Amino acid sequence: MRDEAEIRGQIFELVRELQNSRKKDAFKAGESSVPYAGRVYDHEDVNHLIDASLDFWLTAGRYARQFESEFSEFVGAKHTLLTNSGSSANLLALSALTSPKLGDRRLRPGDEVLTVASGFPTTVNPILQNNLVPVFVDVDLKTYNVNVNQMRAAIGPKTRAIMLAHTLGNPFNIEAVMELVNEHELWLVEDCCDALGALYKRQHVGTFGHLATASFYPAHHMTMGEGGAVFCSDKRLARIVESFRDWGRDCWCPPGQDNSCGKRFDWQIGDLPRGYDHKYIYSHIGYNLKATDMQAAIGVAQMKKLPGFIADRRANFKRLYLGLSEYQDALILPEATEHSNPSWFGFPITIRDKAPFSRAEIVGHLEKSKIATRMLFGGNLLRQPLYKDREYRVVGDLKNSDRIMTDMFWIGVYPGLTEEMVSFILSQFRQFFDGLALR
Repeated sequence: MRDEAEIRGQIFELVRELQNSRKKDAFKAGESSVPYAGRVYDHEDVNHLIDASLDFWLTAGRYARQFESEFSEFVGAKHTLLTNSGSSANLLALSALTSPKLGDRRLRPGDEVLTVASGFPTTVNPILQNNLVPVFVDVDLKTYNVNVNQMRAAIGPKTRAIMLAHTLGNPFNIEAVMELVNEHELWLVEDCCDALGALYKRQHVGTFGHLATASFYPAHHMTMGEGGAVFCSDKRLARIVESFRDWGRDCWCPPGQDNSCGKRFDWQIGDLPRGYDHKYIYSHIGYNLKATDMQAAIGVAQMKKLPGFIADRRANFKRLYLGLSEYQDALILPEATEHSNPSWFGFPITIRDKAPFSRAEIVGHLEKSKIATRMLFGGNLLRQPLYKDREYRVVGDLKNSDRIMTDMFWIGVYPGLTEEMVSFILSQFRQFFDGLALR
């Protein structure tokens, strides 16, 4: 009778054979789609998923622990907490800063959190979900990141934290932001959901602030389907994040384990009787935002590919930049923040004021050629219906955020783009501009 290892090995070999038998359709310019993003995987990823499913350990387990360890090593953080999405990671990171365990430094209802008006809603939503007040400032064109001078002017007596994303993989001016953080004793949450692998002064983004987040949605730098993480190097903050993620409990035992603290029945917390089971003591109004081991298993396989994914994104970005440089009279091309090496999520483009065409015209041309385009998420978020009648403060006129909403779009650089696809993208820009010359 064959043992389990032999049977699993046969399953994995059949999966490899199946994946290799699936031939991709040849790219046909103008007929095949050119996505802005997508999952990139092979038989190794599928076999990791199957390996976890054969264990039938349906919550976080051995793969989750392995992923958290390997991810921490990659970014240079001491602690990683896996969760079910990048949006949940943002909610957990900011919620952690409201914990009574932080004493006088905890965020309280009415405290202000500085952020930018242009971006994705779930960078901002946790501020409102925790009864805090977002303070919106503008961004700079070309980098699409926070205008530090406006942020400096926005600091007031109620300012307690900053929460910012590294836009489309381009790091914000971390040195300038950290000066404000240190000068005013503020918390900093770095949203790295679109920026995994980006460097600032050769250091990974997410390791400068107090807490950072990542997303593993299929469009992002690596994927586990749905998934995200909070990472940091502060053990106390990591424990608090874990508590908010795991129902708000005070216990930090992994699933299926007991008595990690060595005194499970010897705690005295709050008004509970001494010795009450620590597994059922709750210190926060928390959630259940855990990921499964099957998701983590895919993540472990993807981690091996992540350096290559990042290199491919940078290479595709470079090819697009070189190919589009001749159109800079009409297009504002992106610039890497000084001292940074971005891990680009997309290639952002803004139409210049005096360009003889609109965003709708060039986007329409690209989409007609089946080249996918995207906006910079919500544009000026204050024009979105979800923030109507919410409490917030604005500093400045947000003119660049408005400009992004009307004149900016981006195209993909993800690793699934072939050289043929990138060449086709550039050919369609040339066709568009050649058409302008014939008007």
